[in-house]
Amino acid sequence: MIVAVDAMGGDHAPVVEVEGAVAAARQWGIPIILVGDAERLGRELERYATSGLKISVRHASEVVGMHDSASDAVRKKKDSSIRVAFELVKNGEADAVVSAGNSGATMAAGMFVLKRLKGIERPAIAQIFPTLEGKTLVLDVGGNVDCKPVHLMQFAIMGEVYARHVMGVENPRVGLLSNGEEESKGNELTRETHLLLKQRSSAYAGYVEGRDIFNGMVDVVVCDGFVGNVVLKLSEGLAEAVGKMLKDEIKKSFLSKVGYLLSRQAFSNFKRKVDYAEYGGAPLLGIDGVGMICHGGSNAKAIKNAIRFAHDYASKGVTKRMAEKLLENVSVYSQQAEEPTAASAGEGR
Repeated sequence: MIVAVDAMGGDHAPVVEVEGAVAAARQWGIPIILVGDAERLGRELERYATSGLKISVRHASEVVGMHDSASDAVRKKKDSSIRVAFELVKNGEADAVVSAGNSGATMAAGMFVLKRLKGIERPAIAQIFPTLEGKTLVLDVGGNVDCKPVHLMQFAIMGEVYARHVMGVENPRVGLLSNGEEESKGNELTRETHLLLKQRSSAYAGYVEGRDIFNGMVDVVVCDGFVGNVVLKLSEGLAEAVGKMLKDEIKKSFLSKVGYLLSRQAFSNFKRKVDYAEYGGAPLLGIDGVGMICHGGSNAKAIKNAIRFAHDYASKGVTKRMAEKLLENVSVYSQQAEEPTAASAGEGR
């Protein structure tokens, strides 16, 4: 499985992209195509011993900036590194894409070039969170600010398939994020989605609250992109703040420093669990292919792990399994939802 890396999109491109790609190719033998300015990429590659590594370069003359409009970036910058990377997948030259660039443009490029899976109206960005029990997948974390109940139902189905085939959960439990566990809680969107999931998903476990993301109560948490992005940024900020607070407390006394030395391995394990770089990136679910969206400020370690996750995702054929599950569960509902009711037909006359 070949992974195409958008080497020009991140805050520190192409330095960390090249370093991460070399590390992934060296450690796991993954074939990689670096997409971007060939001259700059060549100079970066010269810094490493790449003999025997399966790394090649595909030139792309344009770069999508973080402030570029997603739609304009895809339509007007046809030779951008992110679009060329997805074109490689479309043409069968690569099997997955990794990008730390503009997430909106990455999502738009995936939809424009690879198209959506049948039965999906809106792809979703999924993110893995560490929990007391293992891991929880949350989606959507920023791709769709405004959603309808049918979109959240589709997210739930995609999350269930991802949890089963990528995370290795035999019987995934899916929860709907709300402001309480009681059925009377939530807003119009969550209440309608709740009824829909109860009818159509055997994996649905009901409402969950924000704290349940980290206690391992469910394996998949579904929400709209506005709420999901707030959860994501809050979690990142909290992890960073906790780490800084612990450092400040340790420095305050000699006994604290001694205690740290005795517990250094525990602190190291904790840091690894909450470090986003360990998870690499967020899979873009719902496109007809594999796309991994990384944090704009990703370091080489994050890029390396994102390449590994993208490679594993493609190797397991998750997209095909997701398409089959969506056809089974979503297409019928979508067709019914599009049919005009008697009342609406009367209003149209």
